[in-house]
Amino acid sequence: MSHMTKTVTIIENFHGTDVADPYRWLENPDDEEVKNWVDEQNNMTQNYLATYPEREKVRERLTKSWNYPKYSVPQKEGDYYYFHKNNGLQNQAIFYRTKDLGSDEIEVIIDPNTLNEEGTAAITNLAFTKDGSKLAYGISLNGSDWQEIRIRDLHAGKDEPDIVKWCKFSSIAWDEEGSGFYYNRFPEPGTVDPEDESNYNRVYWHTVGRKQEEDILVYEDPLDKGLSFNPTLSDDYRYLVLTVWKGTENKSRIYYRDEQSKEGFVQLLAEDDGEYLFIGNEGKLFYFTTNYDAPKERVIGVHLDKPKKENWIDIIPEQEDVLTFAKVINNQFVVCYLHNAHYKLRIYDLEGQLQKEVSLPDFISISGVSGKKTESSMFIGYTSYLVPTTIARYDFEKSELDTVFNTSELVETTGFETTQVFYPSKDGTRIPMFLTHRKGLELTGDNPVLLYGYGGFNVSLTPAFSPSQRMWIEAGGVFVVANLRGGGEFGEEWYKAGTLERKQNVFDDFIAAAEWLIEHNYTNSKKIAIMGGSNGGLLVATCITQRPDLFGAALCLVPVTDMLRYHKFTVGRYWVTDYGNAETSKEHFEFMYNYSPLHNVIKGVEYPPTLVTTADTDDRVVPLHAMKYAATLQAGQQGDNPILLRVEKNAGHGLGKPTVKIIEEQTDMYTFLFKTMEIEI
Repeated sequence: MSHMTKTVTIIENFHGTDVADPYRWLENPDDEEVKNWVDEQNNMTQNYLATYPEREKVRERLTKSWNYPKYSVPQKEGDYYYFHKNNGLQNQAIFYRTKDLGSDEIEVIIDPNTLNEEGTAAITNLAFTKDGSKLAYGISLNGSDWQEIRIRDLHAGKDEPDIVKWCKFSSIAWDEEGSGFYYNRFPEPGTVDPEDESNYNRVYWHTVGRKQEEDILVYEDPLDKGLSFNPTLSDDYRYLVLTVWKGTENKSRIYYRDEQSKEGFVQLLAEDDGEYLFIGNEGKLFYFTTNYDAPKERVIGVHLDKPKKENWIDIIPEQEDVLTFAKVINNQFVVCYLHNAHYKLRIYDLEGQLQKEVSLPDFISISGVSGKKTESSMFIGYTSYLVPTTIARYDFEKSELDTVFNTSELVETTGFETTQVFYPSKDGTRIPMFLTHRKGLELTGDNPVLLYGYGGFNVSLTPAFSPSQRMWIEAGGVFVVANLRGGGEFGEEWYKAGTLERKQNVFDDFIAAAEWLIEHNYTNSKKIAIMGGSNGGLLVATCITQRPDLFGAALCLVPVTDMLRYHKFTVGRYWVTDYGNAETSKEHFEFMYNYSPLHNVIKGVEYPPTLVTTADTDDRVVPLHAMKYAATLQAGQQGDNPILLRVEKNAGHGLGKPTVKIIEEQTDMYTFLFKTMEIEI
């Protein structure tokens, strides 16, 4: 099943090495020839999948296992509790409110399903006024990172005329009266060069009822165009705090100004020596989580009058476990820790004394915690590989946890189990891995295994429920997640061990996971499929070029594959702290060229059956990566294993992807797996 794509001779010299880029013409998504090529590829993929007789059965199974109510963690604003709920198969969750979480009387606040016909409008930002009378919310279309902010009058139940544009990764900070808010945005397109549309972030003040053109510029730094500024107001509304960051680097600065005097901003923490996140204040004592001098993070107190490091208060010192986030609720610190890649929740007083650990089940992820400084209860959302998200309310006075929204009775858990093992990587590092499967699984050396990984950007892979993984384990498969280096599972050092010239560690960790599963008789190389998305797509693409013999199938989702040019597109420049820049550095070029999947496909090698996916409107990882890689792999493939490309229309990087599209895509992915691995469903 070979497919030859036309090549154009383009050779670029990187630090003395000539590199060919024969499929660069595929980088232009608006070109008619490229569109025709995409249609051909999609047809080829659909024709292949159509030959699997049980494809409809896969769709039915997935639709059935998707059809359960999904809730977000509620938040109390004014007299109401607000939450998102998808009753099962809606394209987007609806945002509701109620005065009583136990009652069925719920009122729709925003229904994104009605905002555009394709069902791709997603709510991507929410900020309430102090009294709960107004809501500023961001809407993104077609999976884009760009968002438009609107204001809902919650008493009248309708939107104000205001529309605030050019926002991306933005924060909204209302003043105490609710007369307006601070927000950060990028320049209006046309006012800067196209490549600077994601640079020159600025903070503005918007007054409710005014046009955006009248918004007041509050802060900018034209000398450093790569900085972004996220505004927030302190608990007492006295200080405007800016969190300053650059790309995905694990560093930030903190600037603030006194709102009473409005006398310009003070650079409180601005030495670029670590990450600082503001979690609250008591007057002039500011609380932050930081990784400065604490790779696993700690909580510090910084007094505005004595901000020097020697005067910092070490409130909750660094622990064995990684501190994931901290909040001030009930005038206490609620701190979430990552313990061997699953979560624990602990409560400390403001002096940093441990009060108690909240008793939650084992091997879970906490999907959210909500509550305010002065409230005596909080909401917690948690999930596992076996159970969808459960929402519980915790009462601080009684130390009691009561379930508010429970979906666990909708799925059968007793017949399945999750275990955790630690396996050695190539250099001897112990890597944790979760295995989920039917109880009593026989180690025949022939079980189908789906191995999932990510390994980058300080992202931790922790237990989470997925309807499609559920279908996989019901069909007798083993679902495995490896917690590779490059993630955040064990803090800063673990993350750094998977970046730049150490990126090969990540691939070695993943390959070692597959070898361990084979060695321990779970499976064999024909029955092991690997899957990863985005940076995990890079992982999968690299592993099949490095060890094509080791895997029976590969799902390479929205991947980064061209390591020499990725930084030239949309937000790619943010990733140079993880990957490096082959254009500006000879040393970077050498280690990147060494593994870059696009440049390491060898002609005449038998690669495993591979499905590469992307979306034509993805502005996070542009589709050229998937397209150029698929063309290269198809041209290099020896033998009959299919190399397929699936290009979704109007779906972006997955943000706000409608349920109907998710089920379509998952049906195609699992049909591909079941067909290539000859699994009866």
